[in-house]
Amino acid sequence: MKKLVIILLTIPSFIMAQDDLLNEIDTYDTGNDFETAAFKGLKIVNFESTKMVSKKELYFVVSHRFGSIETGIKDFFGLDQAVTRLNFIYGVSDGINIGVSRSSFQKTYEASLKLRLLRQKKEGIPISLVLFNSVLINTSLDKDELPKLEFDNRLGYAVQALISSKLSDNLSLQLVPTLFHDNLVAFEPQENTQYALGFGGRQKLTKRWSINVDYGLHFNRASNSPFTNPLSIGFDLETGGHVFQLHFTNAQPMNVNTFLGQATGDWSEGDIFFGFNVSRIF
Repeated sequence: MKKLVIILLTIPSFIMAQDDLLNEIDTYDTGNDFETAAFKGLKIVNFESTKMVSKKELYFVVSHRFGSIETGIKDFFGLDQAVTRLNFIYGVSDGINIGVSRSSFQKTYEASLKLRLLRQKKEGIPISLVLFNSVLINTSLDKDELPKLEFDNRLGYAVQALISSKLSDNLSLQLVPTLFHDNLVAFEPQENTQYALGFGGRQKLTKRWSINVDYGLHFNRASNSPFTNPLSIGFDLETGGHVFQLHFTNAQPMNVNTFLGQATGDWSEGDIFFGFNVSRIF
């Protein structure tokens, strides 16, 4: 509860920011003829988008997921079971981003690299292509419970190709072929190396609002796995100096390996999680 209070007190400072980090929304870089702002945020909802942090800019992203709203008033519709992720992303150049984050889910630390290979143009290149790579460390594993635990068992890796196209001023779509690997999986039948294909899109509603959707199709999930494919729906709002993202999803964890490999919710049963992302530029 204390963490929630701190986060809620932090939000007004983000909203009152005077810098408008998204002035480029719905505009074009006429000098290079590039399409811009296929997506407002660095993430669609769960999946990374092809948006990049500009050279020498630093983004601070606070992501928060409440517990399942299915619990009702008992846990105040998920308020008591929240997960928080703090993420710093720095633009080494306009096409190279590095990031570090810490999530309260499994006390996970992550380092990431985002590399743009192609950028969509109004005339010519019809897509943007960005590679996203991450390494994570699960620090919640307890050696007292796992006597043979070694450092390598805590590690996980992910590689994604982010392929987006801004089809019109209002509509952008993205495909995300994904490979991720966990050195230690939750149960034996599950293969350590797993494959998925992400689908995402953004439909602009007004100059400042858009609706975003993404879904991850897992190809080699074990037949007896308790986990599900992540489906998420969200809204992006540009407010002053940041993007404020509100979303509903059946995946509470937020790292690639965890939201694709360990989503537990079920939309059909109302077992979903409400959350938000807040971005601030420095």
